Amino acid sequence: MNFQRGSNREEPEINLIPMIDVLLVILIFLMITTTYSKFSGLEINLPTADSTQSPDKPNEINVVVTASGEVMVNRVAVGGKDVAAISLALRRAGGSEKEPVVVINADAKAAHQSVIDVMQAAQQSGYSHISFATQSPSR
Repeated sequence: MNFQRGSNREEPEINLIPMIDVLLVILIFLMITTTYSKFSGLEINLPTADSTQSPDKPNEINVVVTASGEVMVNRVAVGGKDVAAISLALRRAGGSEKEPVVVINADAKAAHQSVIDVMQAAQQSGYSHISFATQSPSR
């Protein structure tokens, strides 16, 4: 029973263009108001250095860690790889000098544990000034 004989039923249309416009405005608003940070939890100040090389200071102890984990203190091989042997060699190399700087020259392929052992030996020896030697990449 159809009482509306002559009228055609029109399908409802959803106009998407105003909805897309509103979504683009919201997206632009969010992009503008959002702050971006590279490292949100880690803020550090990197040290700066002059390009001139300072001459070897007598209060430096040079420690070399090879890729295989061998340790040399002032170009003298240490008998063992353990912390006690390295600490003894550091104390001998330091002698009576007051607060020498321990410069660690570690090979790029050296195990992380070997470098940590040298740092721990320096701490046990009472040397709190530790530096790491690097080289600039060759071109």
